[in-house]
Amino acid sequence: MYQCKQLVAAGLRAGVLYRVFTFHSHRPTGSMEKNLQLVRNIVPPLTEKKHKGQDGKIGIIGGCTEYTGAPYFAAIASLKVGADLSHVFCTKDAAPVIKSYSPNVIVHPVLDSCSGVEDVEKWFPALHTLVIGPGLGRDEKVLENTKVIMEKCQQRGMPIVIDADGLWVIVQEPSVIQGYRKAILTPNVVEFTRLYNAVLKGSLDTNDHQGMLLQLSQALGNVTIVQKGQKDLISDGTTVLVCSQQGSGRRCGGQGDLLSGSLGVLAHWAFAAEKEKTDGLNPTLVAAFGACALTRQCNHQAFQKHRRSMMTSDMIVEISTAFNKLFES
Repeated sequence: MYQCKQLVAAGLRAGVLYRVFTFHSHRPTGSMEKNLQLVRNIVPPLTEKKHKGQDGKIGIIGGCTEYTGAPYFAAIASLKVGADLSHVFCTKDAAPVIKSYSPNVIVHPVLDSCSGVEDVEKWFPALHTLVIGPGLGRDEKVLENTKVIMEKCQQRGMPIVIDADGLWVIVQEPSVIQGYRKAILTPNVVEFTRLYNAVLKGSLDTNDHQGMLLQLSQALGNVTIVQKGQKDLISDGTTVLVCSQQGSGRRCGGQGDLLSGSLGVLAHWAFAAEKEKTDGLNPTLVAAFGACALTRQCNHQAFQKHRRSMMTSDMIVEISTAFNKLFES
């Protein structure tokens, strides 16, 4: 048995080495402008011929008594990026607070109810993408409902972005997301370590971030992972993209929520675009790269104005000009 495990581990390492070689041969990590152009390609034009909802109807699964800001940040970011409608599916106690933040967000107080799964699922035909996790919390009933919602999303073939406590669901049961190629996980350093330990049962090699990312993505069946950090690393287990767009040294809470919300919209656009617009690249990679670059640009612009006092709400104000600078100018 021990020998078999060694052979499997060796095979995995060999596969990673092969893919890293392929990556460096065909898509250099430094091709920022080329990857930004791919994002520009998927941005839908603004035209009077469209109807409401065509450019994105995004659902946010999250929001509890303790955490009401996170789902709002994700929802408002999706609208600011260009979605037409944004729904938040939260717990009953969180709903009045989230409603008070903005009339632009549609709020459903259903996530902790016995019929929570059914209450969310009935909205699936009216949604393009689900963002799961911002402000979710650790309530057992809510987490169980969330796990089932993830499974239902996969049955429908809907793109899903998983962040924050949505990732905790994956840590507890990695098979929930195994092999679903329309899923994008967005862990920070701590969350990535948890995922790696849960899936691969090993310690991280801090000198080989790309190798660890490739291993984890492959072990999850080539699910796309955004490893947030000093530079954001994005991989679907075959290709690695590096987003080094300038940000700042300010790391206030909530920035990941802006990333996940904007990623929900970009994922819809990427999957809706013709294949030639992504140059054969996995749509999840193009969407994730765009969301990372945009979040970093917002961070940079807000930091120039507010320095140490910068908050995530200051970054929200920058979304319009940052998006225009990166993708439309």
